[in-house]
Amino acid sequence: MNHDSQPALVGAEVPAGHPESVPGPVLHRAIAASALGNATEWFDYGIYAYGVVYISAALFPGEAAEATLFALATFAISFLVRPFGGLFWGPLGDRYGRKTILAFTIVLMSVATVAVGMIPSYDSIGFWAPALLLLLRMVQGFSTGGEYGGAATFMAEYSPDDRRGFYGSFLEVGTLAGFSFGALLMLGFSLLLGEQAMYDWAWRIPFFFAAPMGLIGLYLRSRMEDTPVFREIEARHETEPAASTELRHLVTRYWRPLVVMGGLVVALNVVNYTLLSYMPTYLQRRLGLGTDAALIVPIVGMLFMMVFVPFFGGLSDRVGRKPLWWISLGGLFVGVVPLYLLMASGFGGAIVGFALLGLLYVPQLATISATFPAMFPTHVRFAGFAVSYNVATSLFGGTAPAFNSWLIGRTGDELMPAYVMMAACLVGMVALLRTPETAGRSLRGTAPPGLRAPSLAAA
Repeated sequence: MNHDSQPALVGAEVPAGHPESVPGPVLHRAIAASALGNATEWFDYGIYAYGVVYISAALFPGEAAEATLFALATFAISFLVRPFGGLFWGPLGDRYGRKTILAFTIVLMSVATVAVGMIPSYDSIGFWAPALLLLLRMVQGFSTGGEYGGAATFMAEYSPDDRRGFYGSFLEVGTLAGFSFGALLMLGFSLLLGEQAMYDWAWRIPFFFAAPMGLIGLYLRSRMEDTPVFREIEARHETEPAASTELRHLVTRYWRPLVVMGGLVVALNVVNYTLLSYMPTYLQRRLGLGTDAALIVPIVGMLFMMVFVPFFGGLSDRVGRKPLWWISLGGLFVGVVPLYLLMASGFGGAIVGFALLGLLYVPQLATISATFPAMFPTHVRFAGFAVSYNVATSLFGGTAPAFNSWLIGRTGDELMPAYVMMAACLVGMVALLRTPETAGRSLRGTAPPGLRAPSLAAA
């Protein structure tokens, strides 16, 4: 069977089961199920990133700076497992459906997050403490290898073609909400119980909130049917026959979108993990802000970003995804150094600088779920997204906090994170030149969406 030769059904009547025919309440439940799972994933990253000072003191040996670097390295090492998660979960999601895999990944993530909060201290069990943390972070990385790509694919395939950017943006509202919730919990308990209690035991409490979040997400996902786009090719027996076959087809037939998407992800996630994960450590260790102030700055910035995510998602449905990416990459390249200098001027400057950096980054963030799934046809979409995204993220995104900290230590230049972000934006610009515009293109069938005419709804 030639998967690449099926023509688009442009101008045809929208059939039952197509995303355009999904009732509003069903669509909204699908969006909520995807966003909540993503929020659970990023909640873990939020509490780890914003509690890294406490975690490093409890679970690692050495002085504060050395222990923090070890904790950041553990954060980075867990990302090396993500490609294996993508290789494992992605083909299964294309073979057996998106819904089934997403149920497994949210349970794995939630259980591992709760378990981190139960690790005995280094003083109690010695090197078993960081070893257990590393093991659980690897479990989280393995589950995330399927969670994010699956959630984005699930949301994109449920969304109408002409509003995929708007509805898909709510996955990233979930990202910022989960991250912000984790940060707010760390800050709230710090203000309520005091810094000494946080170092002693209270840093563990936020990790236990992952249990109810995971259960709610599992409940929502278990009540959904699989996506109409996937059910359509499943009914036609056009799914890949086996994982090994699909991976071979990915490498031989779809290597170009794999590489192009990887370049976009380098820009996206170097900025993401530098801005969201590393910033509290940077503000505290490098710019001298207090622990609570270093948490307040990114929280305010992320809440500010959340307001604009749906706006830019909806705008991408009208003007296209690529113009917004050009504005974001170009704006960050030009503005990142001045804004880092502004953040170094004090607490007020840090809030304004972070908010403006976040605003420049939002056009990328808001369009992930509309842009990346549309780079692959249905029968390899989950795997293509998961493999490309996780390989690039593991090599360049998750390592960004530790790499930035190491660069500053080697050079003594506090602006090194800004220079790294500029280099990543250049990589993204090169990849964007080879990225097809897919706004309004249908995700149906087994032909690449970027090669089709606009769908009936968009027309």
